[in-house]
Amino acid sequence: MSPEVGELDEAAVEAGLLDDPDEMLSLLADLAGATDQRLRDATRRLSARLFLDLARRGPSARRGVGKLIEQSYRPDGGDLDIDASFDSIVEAAARRTAVDVERLRIRSWSTPDTALCLLVDRSGSMGGRPLATAAMAAAAIAMRNPASYSVVVFGKDVVAVKHQGADRSSEQVVTDVLSMRGHGTTDLAGALQAACQQLDRSRAVRKITVLLSDC
Repeated sequence: MSPEVGELDEAAVEAGLLDDPDEMLSLLADLAGATDQRLRDATRRLSARLFLDLARRGPSARRGVGKLIEQSYRPDGGDLDIDASFDSIVEAAARRTAVDVERLRIRSWSTPDTALCLLVDRSGSMGGRPLATAAMAAAAIAMRNPASYSVVVFGKDVVAVKHQGADRSSEQVVTDVLSMRGHGTTDLAGALQAACQQLDRSRAVRKITVLLSDC
């Protein structure tokens, strides 16, 4: 994969992904901490693109418990709310004019917005497959829920890689996660407190913490 010092053979990476994707992603996660700076930088750039590309694949659907609410009229939005629209319908009939659609109301299902906080344990041994899993999780959250998410890494210290509501590129977030290396103890309580603080910044109805740790 690295035929010369500081070089990364992208064709070899592509072949490895076809042969054994999990093994190749784990290897890339290790190479993201290579001693050679040029190889390390090249690996991080390529890895961020790969993880984000993989995260884009497959359908993405809003989930959660929805409820019927009154909304402004849309042709394909839902069933007409006769009670809420009655006055405008009667007035239009009396004047023998078309109904003002701006005054019509519908009943439609609404799914609440969701805020996510990803907690990644970097205590002990962080590299290879665990690091690749963390990078993939960060990529998936960044691509599927870009409007409201945060990423926090923790060991002895708790550090926010991406704050809730902050404007930061997905590539940089994944690169920073790949830059992590394990050390220290596991301050799980501090990490959960940090997740609460991050999610408190969001106005989303649903707030979810995703924890990656061997505890």
